[in-house]
Amino acid sequence: MRKWWKRLRFIVHVRRFLPFLFEFFVSHEVPMRKKLFSVGLLLLYIALPLDLIPDWIALFGLIDDLTVFLFILQQVIKMAPISLKEKYNL
Repeated sequence: MRKWWKRLRFIVHVRRFLPFLFEFFVSHEVPMRKKLFSVGLLLLYIALPLDLIPDWIALFGLIDDLTVFLFILQQVIKMAPISLKEKYNL
């Protein structure tokens, strides 16, 4: 149950990650390969039009898109240096 609560809280607070993402991509502490990898993940998802659940199925069609977005965001957070994570309490 705790794991689900943590994921729900993560989804609700996605907007606070915008400053974190900006600093992640302009920071000199983050190696270029990590920046390129995270952008590559996003571009790969955009380039591949495959969905587990088609988007035309009302709300359920967006669930897989949200899941992939959150997965990519979690990977970016894992790649961030400790100083950046501490600054944004991640």
